[in-house]
Amino acid sequence: MRVVLADDAVLVRAGIARVLEAEGFDVVGQAGNTTELLAVVARERPHVAIVDVRMPPTHTDEGIRAAEQLRAHHPDVGVLVLSQHAAPPQALRLLTERAGGIGYLLKERVSDTAELADAVRRVGSGGVAVDPEVVARLIAGSGAPERFEKLTGREGEILALMAEGRSNQAIASTLFLGIKTVETHIKSIFGKLGLVQGPDDHRRVLAVLTHLRSRG
Repeated sequence: MRVVLADDAVLVRAGIARVLEAEGFDVVGQAGNTTELLAVVARERPHVAIVDVRMPPTHTDEGIRAAEQLRAHHPDVGVLVLSQHAAPPQALRLLTERAGGIGYLLKERVSDTAELADAVRRVGSGGVAVDPEVVARLIAGSGAPERFEKLTGREGEILALMAEGRSNQAIASTLFLGIKTVETHIKSIFGKLGLVQGPDDHRRVLAVLTHLRSRG
């Protein structure tokens, strides 16, 4: 799987590249700003572009805006936002514009290299990889925290795993629950959030985010 990296910190870029290459990825390009990123993606046509949120020159939201351009002009390229910063308002729009091939992870919450590799593979294969903390922050800023507060602790755990794109079976295995129990919890989650259950995990995640966007 071919990957392009964009981060203005050279050492961070080099470190991520080393990790990905050790996991079997082909890092075909690196960029220190969004202009370089867009040029490298157009030239190399990677499976995934990994982008930081804050990039030169203003270090505010250049990375998110570049990610939106990639989604618009290179729809076949998966985009994984990897940042140490909380999800800005634009992140919700980015995550809900189109199903699949998108992710948002917080650097400090990536606990091991396998976790990052799994997220990159998922996004590159058309899936979704959203950190549960990002979902929580989007929920908190959506104007609908009261709906989230209706969830039990177990339902919150399951929603977080759904946000990572996990299947019902994967959730059951992670939480040591029966598959029927997970299905019952998911039905309850969608009822409390006022959502219609989608046909697959990726659409379920996007349904949650789309709902939050509509409440913002």
